[in-house]
Amino acid sequence: MKIVCTKSELLKGVNITLRAVPVRTTMTILECILIDATELDIKLTANDMELGIETTIEGDIIEKGKIAIEAKFFADIIRKLPDSEITIETDSNFNASITCEKSVFNIPARDGEDFSYLPYIEKNNMITISQFDLKELIRQTIFSIGDNESNLIMTGELFEVTEDNLKVVSLDRYRVSIRNVKLNNIYNDIKVIVPGKTLNEISKIITGDAESMVDVYFSDNHILFEFDKTIVISRLIEGEFFKINQMLSKDYETKITINKRELLDCIDRATLFVKEGNKKPVIFDIEDGSVKINITSTVGKMNEEIDIEKEGSDIKIGFNPKFVIDALRVIDDETISMTFMNAKSPCTIRDKDNRYIYLILPVNY
Repeated sequence: MKIVCTKSELLKGVNITLRAVPVRTTMTILECILIDATELDIKLTANDMELGIETTIEGDIIEKGKIAIEAKFFADIIRKLPDSEITIETDSNFNASITCEKSVFNIPARDGEDFSYLPYIEKNNMITISQFDLKELIRQTIFSIGDNESNLIMTGELFEVTEDNLKVVSLDRYRVSIRNVKLNNIYNDIKVIVPGKTLNEISKIITGDAESMVDVYFSDNHILFEFDKTIVISRLIEGEFFKINQMLSKDYETKITINKRELLDCIDRATLFVKEGNKKPVIFDIEDGSVKINITSTVGKMNEEIDIEKEGSDIKIGFNPKFVIDALRVIDDETISMTFMNAKSPCTIRDKDNRYIYLILPVNY
């Protein structure tokens, strides 16, 4: 095999595929990036058997072939080369020569035929969504997935398609995040659980451009994202997602409308009093016209008052400040509505069109 491409193009492809290289594995071939130049394009592939990424880069194929190179070492070499043309050439013993200007690296490689290829996905059941919408959906929900691998369902997000609506749901034991987005077409009903790791990597690769689209394909066991000469394939999480509809009542005893930035800044200041091993709640004391926010810990206390519009009863309720901050940071609205049933029930933050819904469980104070 012999290929020639620019450093910028090669490095872009390497950085994308590196996201699917496992940190630890007993299968050493999975520590490699496959360079496949057997057809018309140069393709780079990585696969950890749960997540696989393939991307196509621009370059010239002088001699067709394919080879697998240890990913992290290869990436380090490419990053340190001059911004110039790079030639990669292999011999019959699978040794790779990497040449750039006056620099020449000779490193061992492996037969590309030994590499674990990505699974084949029938491109039948699919949706199309803009990169902007997909990136926003992930940003506004990913923070509330669980990190407890004993319950794999919580480590993923529900993707539920109903006609022209995509609903994404994540939850852990203390909160629920829901985002809805309108799609441009009517699609078949779909309900799958996508690993949070996959969505994290997707959000780092896509540009977020509103004019660029992502085609998303679904099979029984896999999901495939296709965009910008790149495909990302992931296993789905098996099982039934949690039934959350009974938690989404619009009934409330107390409702407030508040400036989001004022509330966020206030709670952010309150976290100065939260120390490791001494996690005190932030307390909302809601009365007519204002909410008094206070926190008391071993390092001191803070009290602050914010003007609000209130409907219903007075209420005093405590929250983990981090959970409130996580939700507020991803809401773009200037003012928000928060509803409460009682001091033991979740607080709900939602907009009037249900584009976003956040439920946060209270804590004792």
